[in-house]
Amino acid sequence: MIEPRIDPETLDRWARLLVEHSLGGVTSDDRVMIKGERIAWPLMERLEREVIRAGGIPDVCLVPPNNERGRVWSAAMARHGTSAQLEAVPAWHRDRYASMTKYVEVLGAEDPASYAGLAADTAAALARADRPYADLRLARRWVITLYPTPAFAEMEGLSLEEYAGFVVGASTVDPRPLLAAERLLAPLFEDGREMEVVTWHPDERRELVLRLGLGESIPVLSHGLRNVPDGEVFTSPDAGSVEGEIFLDLPVLNGGADISGMHLVFERGEITSFSAREGSEQLAAIVGTDAGSRRLGEVALGMNPGLTRALKHPLFVEKVGGTLHVAIGASYETCYVRDPREPEARARLEELAARGVLNRSAQHVDVVADFREGGCGRRVSIDGRPLVVRDRVWVPG
Repeated sequence: MIEPRIDPETLDRWARLLVEHSLGGVTSDDRVMIKGERIAWPLMERLEREVIRAGGIPDVCLVPPNNERGRVWSAAMARHGTSAQLEAVPAWHRDRYASMTKYVEVLGAEDPASYAGLAADTAAALARADRPYADLRLARRWVITLYPTPAFAEMEGLSLEEYAGFVVGASTVDPRPLLAAERLLAPLFEDGREMEVVTWHPDERRELVLRLGLGESIPVLSHGLRNVPDGEVFTSPDAGSVEGEIFLDLPVLNGGADISGMHLVFERGEITSFSAREGSEQLAAIVGTDAGSRRLGEVALGMNPGLTRALKHPLFVEKVGGTLHVAIGASYETCYVRDPREPEARARLEELAARGVLNRSAQHVDVVADFREGGCGRRVSIDGRPLVVRDRVWVPG
């Protein structure tokens, strides 16, 4: 198996960043799930050591190569299992997720296309089966990073050496300085009532306007606490308020397929029509998963000026400074309440879901518009206050 050349000191620095900064450290009370494919073992092994050194208990979840991201079911079950088999998730699977206190996922696959070309109903069934475990993960302290693999390098059209150099360099730099720029935007999101996003449709030669309500949303400043590499200011809008149209030009990898050139039309919060220049069938499968997959769960600004190359993987493309992304599907509970575990917060979240503000879905798929020079993005504002891209980051205009 061809592997990237990454020196041991760099791997150790990467692992320490994830454990000490992203997870906030580990104690003897922590059981830390470390999940990834065998191809990512060089980093997973270092993570295991860091958890042990800190006194915690590592739970190494090694994923087989036909199961991207450690889904409930592998691609083999997806292609050959019956609906009854897909619903029969073993009880121990939930027990394992419920027992952890912290979670590290190392992305990176031997075969990123293992799930490509699934029938829409099968893809939807898989997403529904996975959702409860994603919710368990999101309720813990968690972080996701990406290990460079030959298949991902090929997907990006780069040599393994060039790809690994970019990924590792971006993932081992101190993310804390990103916070200063993000704090400048926080008051606009906190006090704002409505965001307006204007993009350009290159085929129809016209501007598209999308409006999203922010009145009940809380912004999250992302600087290496959830993703590495990182850099975004995100929130979940009022899902029922989304109105208008948006074009999203940058390619995004989903389910082993590229999706790009997306046009989404919203009426009273729901996607009423959609198209894509590339990956239209995959986009249709996403939107058709459930009632929530016809709504938005996130809007965010990419804030990392060091990501000068827009890779297709969502972990990277959504963080590029000067981009904007929205997510089709589930909202983030922490974008409405500070601590979802509090009893009062649970009641608040249920009330927001009942009103259609908080969106629940088996999907959460980020799609990206480029507001840098040459991209489809035109203007962004909150309550009429413009946000502009300067030196590859968003700033108040």
